[in-house]
Amino acid sequence: MAMYALMLCLLTLTTESVGLTQQGQLRVVVRAEGDPLERAVVRVGPSAAETDETGAVALELPAGTVRVQVELEGYYPAETTVRIVPGQAVTVEVDLIEVGEVEEEVLVVATTRTGRRVEDQPTRVEVLDREEIEEKMLMTPGDIVMMLNEMGGLRVQATSPAIGAATVRVQGMKGRYTRFLSDGLPLFGQQVGGLGLLQVPPMDLGQVEVVKGVASALYGAGAMGGIVNLLARRPGAEPTVDVLGNVTTLGGTDGVAFVSTRARDGWSASLIAGGHGQARADRDHDGWADVARYARGVFRPRLFWDGGTGRSAFLTVGTTVEDRDGGTIPGATLPATGTPYFETLNTRRFDVGASAQTLLRDRFVLTARGAAAWQRHDSGFGDTLERDAHDTVFAEVAIRGAGGPHTWVVGAAYERDDYDPRDTPQFAYTFNVPGVFVQDDVDVASWLSVSAGARMDVHDEYGTFFSPRVAALFRGGAWTSRVSAGQGFFAATPLTEETEAAGLTRLTVAGPLDAERGRSVSVDLTRGVGAATITGTFFASRVSDPVLVDRDTRYALFNGTEATTNIGGELLATVRSGPYVLTGTYTYVDARETMDGERQDVALTPRHSAGLVGMWEDEDVGRVGLEVYYTGVQRLEVNPYRAESRPYVVVGLLVEKRFGRARVFVNLENLGDVRQTRWDPLVRPAQGVDGRWTVDAWAPLDGRVINAGVRFGF
Repeated sequence: MAMYALMLCLLTLTTESVGLTQQGQLRVVVRAEGDPLERAVVRVGPSAAETDETGAVALELPAGTVRVQVELEGYYPAETTVRIVPGQAVTVEVDLIEVGEVEEEVLVVATTRTGRRVEDQPTRVEVLDREEIEEKMLMTPGDIVMMLNEMGGLRVQATSPAIGAATVRVQGMKGRYTRFLSDGLPLFGQQVGGLGLLQVPPMDLGQVEVVKGVASALYGAGAMGGIVNLLARRPGAEPTVDVLGNVTTLGGTDGVAFVSTRARDGWSASLIAGGHGQARADRDHDGWADVARYARGVFRPRLFWDGGTGRSAFLTVGTTVEDRDGGTIPGATLPATGTPYFETLNTRRFDVGASAQTLLRDRFVLTARGAAAWQRHDSGFGDTLERDAHDTVFAEVAIRGAGGPHTWVVGAAYERDDYDPRDTPQFAYTFNVPGVFVQDDVDVASWLSVSAGARMDVHDEYGTFFSPRVAALFRGGAWTSRVSAGQGFFAATPLTEETEAAGLTRLTVAGPLDAERGRSVSVDLTRGVGAATITGTFFASRVSDPVLVDRDTRYALFNGTEATTNIGGELLATVRSGPYVLTGTYTYVDARETMDGERQDVALTPRHSAGLVGMWEDEDVGRVGLEVYYTGVQRLEVNPYRAESRPYVVVGLLVEKRFGRARVFVNLENLGDVRQTRWDPLVRPAQGVDGRWTVDAWAPLDGRVINAGVRFGF
C-alpha cells in the first residue's frame, strides 16, 4: 500500500510538472511617450488584467502564438502578436498614442469589424485620413465628389448632365454595386442614388475607408463592387468650432459649420449644419444649363458615449432638403422643338442611426447597430412627373471574441428595402433580407495573417445566397502583399444609372429579372523604399446575369446572357519628405459586356487614367498643392456626335494661408478650361428613345472654376 501511495504521488507531481511546462509567463509593459500607463486593460483571449502603477502586468498563458490587445480610455487601442514559450518568461512593450495627438500615425479600421490597424488587416482597406479630407474639402466644401474621384481605382461618373447627378465606379464596376456607409450604418439607403454623393459635406468626416471588390460577406447585398465607409470626426478633449464660407466663379456658395464638445462621464456630441447653393450656368451659350441650379440644406447632430473598458454608444439623426433643376435656361428653347424643356429633382431625406457595444463576461464584445432612412423624390422630365418614396431599415447584432491567434465575429442582420414609385407603380418593390455572417482573422505567423468570412442571406424575392470571402496578408522585411477573393450578389431593381437619369415612365422590362451574381479577386504588392512607398495591384471581377439597359432602338431593362468582366491593375506611389508629399496613381481597366451579341467595352469607362498630386504643407503657415489628372478614351453609347470620347488632362492648383485662427484658401480647378462642349454639343439633335435630350457626360461640363473662401477654427 505504501509503495502504491508513493507511485501515485510521483505520478501526480509529474503530471503537474508537465502541465506547468506547457505554460509560460507573459509580462506586458504599457507606456505612452516613455511614461508608464496605469489601469490599461490587457487582453489575451479569455484572460484580462489591468496594469499597475509601473504600467506592467503579468499573465500565465498556454504555450503558442497569442494576440495581445491593449485598451485605455483616451488612447488608441493597440495589439501585437507574441510567441509564448513553455517554462519561460516573455516581456513585450506596447506604446499607446493619445487620441487627437498624432492621428496620422494610427489608423484603426472599422469597416472590417475587427478594429485592427490598417497595416494589420488581411483585407486591403484604403484610408483617407483627416488631413487628406481637409485638403479636398477646400476644393468642394459641399460634397465628397472630388475627394473620391481622386482616389486610385475610383471614378465619379456623371449620370445625369441635366441635373448634375453622379455615382462612383470602383475598378470599372457600375456605381450601383458600391455600398456607402456612415459609421458602418446604411444611412444613405440600400442604393445611393445619383445625388447621394452630392449631398454629403466632408466637414465632419474624420476618416474614409474603401474596400474594393466583392464585399457581400461583410455587408450583404449592395456591396458587390466595394464599400465606402464615411467615419465621423470624434470630439476631442477641447470644444471645437469650425466655420467655412466659400464662393465660386460659377455662382456657387457654401456655408458650413461644425461644432463638437466633450461633457463629463464619457459623453460628447457634434453637429454639422450647412447651406449650399448653385446658380445655373450655360458655359457654351447654347441655351442649355451645363451646370444645374440647386439649393440644399444639411443638418446632422451626433451623440457619443464612451464608458471605458470596451463600452460605447453612438446616435445620429440627419436631414437633407434640396431642390434642383436644369434643362433650358429661362427664355431659351430647344432647337428641335422650339419650346423650353426643364428637368427638376426635389429631395427630402431623413435618417436615424445608432450603435452600441459592451463586454460580456470580460471576454466577448457584443455590438448592436440599427438604422432607418426615409427619402422622397419629386422628379420632373419636361411635362412628365415621377414621384417616389424610398424607405430602408437595417438592424444587426454581432459578437466578437479573441482566443490565441484568432479574432472572430459572429452575427445576424436584417434589411428591408421598400420602393414606392407613385406614378409608375409597376416598378414598386419591397425586399426583406435576413442574414447571418461569420468572420475569423488568424495570425498564423509573424509573416502571415489570414481572414476568412462568409454570409448567408435569405432574400424573399430572389432566394438564398451564400457569399464567402477570404484574404491573406504576407509580410517580409520592407515587402507586404495581400491576396483576396470573394463572391456576392446584387438584388436586381429598376434603379440603375441610366434609369435614374431618364426616369421610369418610358421603361420596359423584358420579363422577370434575376439577381446579379459577382466574383472578384485581387493581388497587391507593396514595397517601402526610404521615403517612398509603392503599391501595385491586379484585380479581376465577373458579374453573371448582369442587368443591362438598351437605349439604342428601345428603352428596356433586361438580364444579359453573358457575364460582364473587369480586368485591370493599379499603381500607387507616394513620396514623403518633411512638409512635401508627392503622390502618383495609374489605373488600367478593361471592362467588357455583351450587348446584342457583340462583345464591347463598358461605356464611360476609360482604360487608362492617371494622376499626379504634389503638396507642401506647414500647419502654422498653410499649404500649396498642384494636381494633374489624365482621363483616357471612353466608349460612348447612343451619341450622335462620336463613338469614342477624346482623352483629356485636367490641372488644378490649391493655395491656403493661415492668419491666426483664420485660413484663407483659393482653389483653381481645371485651369485649362477643359469642357465636353468644346468638342461637341451636349444637347442631342433629337430626343432619345429614353426621353433624354442630352448625351452622356464624358468630360467636365463646368470647365474652369475658381473658388475662394475662409475657414475659422476655434
